[in-house]
Amino acid sequence: MAASPQPWLSRSGPAEDLALYREKFRRRLPGGLDDLRGPGQGVVELPLHVAWSGMTAYDLDKPRQRMGFYRTVLHEGLREDLPRYLNQDLLLQLWPTLRTLVGRTVRTVWEDAFPALAARGGPAV
Repeated sequence: MAASPQPWLSRSGPAEDLALYREKFRRRLPGGLDDLRGPGQGVVELPLHVAWSGMTAYDLDKPRQRMGFYRTVLHEGLREDLPRYLNQDLLLQLWPTLRTLVGRTVRTVWEDAFPALAARGGPAV
């Protein structure tokens, strides 16, 4: 008797998996960078669906916490979270370094959608 197929196993190949992963981040993008009106300073508390694996309160006046906050929101934030927690000016300021800390897919999706970010970056690994 043959084993039945296991539906939880992906039948798609790596290219299809990557396309789905990119689309997950593409769907979360704001309409424009000017939609990003989040805080620029002070302590910000993230909801658990964004900061589910560690720190939830970040002091944006501390450079390391600010960078961790932006990395977390870019990776885990939903479409409605991005305008609420990200600030356009801070994102543009942080992007040259931040782009090296986020995953390649996140970086590519954001830079493809927003040329102002791509213009602020250089080669990244």
